[in-house]
Order: sequence, then C-alpha cells, then structure tokens
Amino acid sequence: MHKFLRSAGFSEYQSKQEIQELLKKLLEESGETLRFQINSERLCQVWIEAAPGLGICIVGEEKENQELEVEYYFPYLTGEEITSTAECSIQRHTERETYAGLLDEYKVGISLIFYISNSIEYRMRRQKRENCQVKGAHLCGFSVKGKILLPIQKTAVQIEQSKMASRTRSSLLEAAKNGDADAIDTLTIEDIDLYSQVTRRVQKEDLYSIIDSCFMPCGIECDQYSVIGEIKHIEYKENRFTGEKVYDLTLESCDLTFHVGINEKDLTGEPKVGRRFKGQIWMQGTVDFKGQE
Repeated sequence: MHKFLRSAGFSEYQSKQEIQELLKKLLEESGETLRFQINSERLCQVWIEAAPGLGICIVGEEKENQELEVEYYFPYLTGEEITSTAECSIQRHTERETYAGLLDEYKVGISLIFYISNSIEYRMRRQKRENCQVKGAHLCGFSVKGKILLPIQKTAVQIEQSKMASRTRSSLLEAAKNGDADAIDTLTIEDIDLYSQVTRRVQKEDLYSIIDSCFMPCGIECDQYSVIGEIKHIEYKENRFTGEKVYDLTLESCDLTFHVGINEKDLTGEPKVGRRFKGQIWMQGTVDFKGQE
C-alpha cells in the first residue's frame, strides 16, 4: 500500500485486500475523470475527492466493459498557490510511466524534485505535440509524523533583513551556477562564517532557536524532504469515507509556500498560525504548462 495513504485519512486500511476493496468502492463514486488513448490502450485517471482538495487518484486501463484495471494509485492534495516559477524539467520514472518534476529553485539551494500528480495531462500534451514547457508548480506534501515547534521571536527589522539576505543568496547561487568565480568565493566564505556562528551558538542555545526554517532531502528517495516551516494558514478537513481528521497546513519554508497534509493523530502539538511545523514529507505537485488556459 502507499505509505502516505494514512495522511489523507485512510489509516484504517492496512492490508492489500483492504486497499483493493477501498479502490473498488471509490471507483463507484463519480469523480473527475481524464481519459487518454495511446495505441490500443485507453488510460483513465480518476480523482476521487474525500474532502475539498484531498483524496485519492487512481490510474489504470479502461477495458471494453468499462471496468478499470488499476495500475497504480496515490493520495493527492491540491493548493491554489503557485509555489515556484523556476525552470522545471520533467523526467520519467523507471518502474512505470509516471513522472517527476525537477525545479532549479535557488531559494533552497538544491534541485527540488517532486512527484507530478497530473502526469496523464502531460502525456496527452506530448502526444498532441502541444507546448510542454512548465510555467509554474503547485507543490503539496504529505507527512506521516510531524510536530509543532514554537516560533522564533523576530522584530520587523530582523524579518526584512532575513528576506534581503535570502534574495541576495538566491542571486549569488544563480550567478555561481553560471560560472561566476566571485559568487562562488562569496558563497564559500558565507558558509564558513555560518558554520562558525552555529558552532558557537549551539553551545548555549537550543538548536531550533537557531534554525528558523529548513528544507533538505531526507532518506534515499529523491522526492522526500525534512522541513521546518512557519504555519501561515490551517484548514481542518474531514475524510467523508472514514471520518478521520486531516490538517491541511500552508507552510512557508526558505521563501517557498506549499501545503502539507497530515493526519490529526500523527501530529504532536497544537498547530496555530505563526508556530512552526517540523516533519518529513513526500512532495508532490501539479504543473501548469505554457499556453494553458
């Protein structure tokens, strides 16, 4: 079963047989459906909503009797905010014809990889030879374990200085990628200074009073990250199939805004706007294409 199914409020489904029964039940619902013909195969992607913007996506081949032979499924979460407009390339996974997006996002200083949830739309556009260039990505994540941290008190001046420093670092990273030797030297010196400051402060201060936000790869799978982000908005959703409660947290981490879904029972602490969320997430997202209405 999908590890993050519980994050969408389906924690009671533990075995393969239970999952198959769940998918069969969900397919009886009238969900948003996208059909795609390739050679003799008729692929079908069905979005079954368990709560507004939250549910399970099922992909499979539609047979002559209109039954769907399920190939794979995954939980999904949607958000209206565009997380990034950075250059994005799309790569196919090895195991099956699903796709990953790779964002050259200078704000986090890494190539941000995420699972593309509207991959069937991408395949349709590619087959029709339409524009497949990405103009923006709406990122959302799922977590199976998280905790709430208290905020770091900052003055208005400190907040503005932090934003300016972030913009400056993004510019330096872009210049360094283009081969600017001065930018590379400046970033190296900044990293040495930062390491020195953290080493001194960690002897007298708590680690999470030093680290304001964090966005870094975690584990061996390339689309999972360890994040610390400030909570900007909280939405409480109830799975209409199971009655389980799910938090939809809008986070800001390293100047990126994205959503994180987590089961109420998997979150330690009380989430409030201004506090911080810490946890490991599986990142997914939908992409907008250039020329798309």
